[in-house]
Amino acid sequence: MLAHDGYVVFPHDPKVLAWVKAARRIGLKVLANGGARRHGNTWFVGVDALPNAPDGSVEDVPLAGAWRRYVDAPLQWHPAQLSVVFPGYPQQDPDESDAAHRFRRNRDAAHVDGLLPEGPDKRRHLREPHGFILGLPLDDSSASPLVVWRGSHKIMRAAFRDAYAGLKPEHWGDVDVTDVYQTTRRAVLETCERIAVSAAPGQAILLDRHLLHGVAPWAQNAPGDMRMMAYFRPLVAPAAWL
Repeated sequence: MLAHDGYVVFPHDPKVLAWVKAARRIGLKVLANGGARRHGNTWFVGVDALPNAPDGSVEDVPLAGAWRRYVDAPLQWHPAQLSVVFPGYPQQDPDESDAAHRFRRNRDAAHVDGLLPEGPDKRRHLREPHGFILGLPLDDSSASPLVVWRGSHKIMRAAFRDAYAGLKPEHWGDVDVTDVYQTTRRAVLETCERIAVSAAPGQAILLDRHLLHGVAPWAQNAPGDMRMMAYFRPLVAPAAWL
C-alpha cells in the first residue's frame, strides 16, 4: 500500500499509544511556553519543538510500533515537529498574499516536504531531503486532518528525476525546481484522488517522502480546541532521496 498509494495508516498499537501519551504531556507544556504561531494564531508551527531523546523516546517511553519494520530508522532521531492546529484554521496573516491564502484554504497548502522557498520570489530548492515522513496523532485529528493525494509520489518523483538528470546529487540543491514543482503539483491536484487521513492516538501514518500532502481547514462546528500531531522527517543523502 505504501508503494502503490504513497501512504499507509497503521492500526492501533499499544506501543505507539504509550509514546503518544508521553509526547502529548510534553507537547502541552511546550505550547504553554509560547512559540511562533501563524495564520491568525491558528497554527503552531512547532518545528523541532518536541524534546524527544536522540533514540526518539519521550520520558523513557520508546519510539516503537509496527511502522518501524517499513523504514530505515536513523541512528539519531531529530526533535519532532509539534504541529498544532486550532479552530478557525487557516486565517490570513498580514504578510500572506491573497493567492497563498486561497491555496491554503482551497488546496490544503499542498506540498512536498524538503523543497524550501528562498529569496523574495520564494524559489524552490531541495534543502532537506527526507527519508520518510512519520505522523503520530497526539489527539483526534478529524477536525483538521492530514490530506494526501493518492499515488502522487510516483508523479512527483518522476518529475524530480527529470529535473536532476545528469547532475551530481551534491549539486541538486543548486537547481531551481520551482517551475517543475508547480507544474507537476498542478497536474497532481487535477488527476489524483484527494484523501483526508483521519487517525486517532495509537495509530501511525507513514508517508512516502515525495507524496503531495497538506492539512485540511478546521471543519465548521467541529468539536475540540486543538489538533496536535508529531512529525518525524529524518534526513538522508540527496542520492537516497531519489
